[in-house]
Amino acid sequence: MPLALVKTAAAHNADADAATVERIIAGDQNALIDLMRRYNQRLYRVARSILRNDADAEEAVQEAFYCAYRAMAQFRGDASLSTWLVQIVVNESRRRLRKINRLSTWLEFNSEALRENNAPDVAMGKHAGTRPDNRLSSMQTLNILESHIDRLPDVYRAVFVLRAVEEFNVEETAQFLGISPSTVRTRYFRSRALLRKALRQHMGEELDAVFSFAGHRCDRVVAAVISRIQADHGNATTTPIL
Repeated sequence: MPLALVKTAAAHNADADAATVERIIAGDQNALIDLMRRYNQRLYRVARSILRNDADAEEAVQEAFYCAYRAMAQFRGDASLSTWLVQIVVNESRRRLRKINRLSTWLEFNSEALRENNAPDVAMGKHAGTRPDNRLSSMQTLNILESHIDRLPDVYRAVFVLRAVEEFNVEETAQFLGISPSTVRTRYFRSRALLRKALRQHMGEELDAVFSFAGHRCDRVVAAVISRIQADHGNATTTPIL
């Protein structure tokens, strides 16, 4: 694409972002709903790449959108609105992961007591969120893709999803994850090497449907965020996110 057209498109996107922000700050609920539906799947994919759990990722997206709404007046357009939202969901997902890891450590050290105190319920609660929702996809290839991506080491998985699935560039991925561009390149190369055998047949259009967020998940996030905002009774207080 010619440089002039790239600059024109970037300027148009910046203007569109600014208009969306202004509408949301002014209380336009439809603008907020449109924003959530536009980026729900992208944010969900990013959150799930970090948390590796459908329910935790969905909650992280809800919290990210709610926090973004409260901090909307702080958006200055230094980066695109999409980039800003992704950074918020990365931060929220990492915060949740730290909490989950702390809880897992606690459970490990208290396993004996837990076994004596209604162990079947504990086991069910621990694994219920990790069971795949087979209703989301009837395609065996998508299940294979998702399972192999989930098996990637933590340091590779988020890089792969951001680069291959969401198609962020090296610099953006480095910014989101707080690592150097050279580290992004190395981890992306290694993640592709690990996945090459399993994904060789499916590296094309099937990637667009990985960790799908269409339908009831999208509706649920939108409804939850709007309900939470309405419960605030129009509180205009803004909270720093980044």
